[in-house]
Amino acid sequence: MTTTHSPPAIAVNGLRRSFADHVVLDGLDLTVAPGTVFALLGANGAGKTTAVRILTTLLGADAGSVRVAGHDIAAEPDAVRAAIGVTGQFSAVDGLLTGAENLRLMADLHHLGRVTGRARTVELLDRFELTEAADKPAATYSGGMRRKLDLAMTLMGEPRVLFLDEPTTGLDPRSRRDVWRIVRALVADGVTVFLTTQYLEEADELADRVGVLDHGRLVADGTPAELKRRMPGGHIRLQLRDGDALDAAARVLGPSARDDEALTLQVPGDGGIGALKDLLARLDRHDIDVTRLSIHTPDLDDVFLALTGNSAQEKAGVS
Repeated sequence: MTTTHSPPAIAVNGLRRSFADHVVLDGLDLTVAPGTVFALLGANGAGKTTAVRILTTLLGADAGSVRVAGHDIAAEPDAVRAAIGVTGQFSAVDGLLTGAENLRLMADLHHLGRVTGRARTVELLDRFELTEAADKPAATYSGGMRRKLDLAMTLMGEPRVLFLDEPTTGLDPRSRRDVWRIVRALVADGVTVFLTTQYLEEADELADRVGVLDHGRLVADGTPAELKRRMPGGHIRLQLRDGDALDAAARVLGPSARDDEALTLQVPGDGGIGALKDLLARLDRHDIDVTRLSIHTPDLDDVFLALTGNSAQEKAGVS
């Protein structure tokens, strides 16, 4: 039996770009499978924005090859543009137009025709739960509504590959989760999403694969779970009732990080059920009462810090 594999939605090989004598991308290689979410993380100056601008044909490369939706960006830029959608960090919505007018404008730009454009407008307003606000000026929309309208406008041309540059920056938690729901629905329909975000939780929630850029190089590429498993630092944090209990627990459990003022111990562990059962059994055998227990496993922030030497917070976000 012959097995066929779909070509990658995005294939980047040896991508290089410099500005004067400053190397921004230094031989970038990455592959994004169709119908998946790929999150690109990197501190400010890592080369992330430059990479996205090249992938969307807005900037030329010095060396390397890039194919998006099966098309070479250098030889077939118009075909690439016809296959992609781009939603930037800052909304492209015209506040003087209504939601429906913004969408009809995009339909005209895509040469959809009057009947098709109006039908597509109705469909997108319904899909993004904007029907009731369709005839109101976009300037009156909340931040979450404007972001949903911005996404709807991007989807007017039914792109096969969607680039989202920090799509939820500045949104409240409810609106952020609305955008997450929309992204998941798009991927379920077969759209490929290339995401940059300053929220590592967002990458963890949405991405099938995560790439971490540092000084123009891809220093990690894998599923969120794979990247987190590579990181040391998991521990179980125990809160004891008093100093005597803290001393006893420290003797029984061995090497651990101790805080006498807070009456806590941080015991190295991967958070697995077996390790936790063993720890509790040892405490029980010595009649040591624990008032509170919490488990910490490495998250993407730990991964980012370990790989780049900078936390997202220290760098004012990963974009």
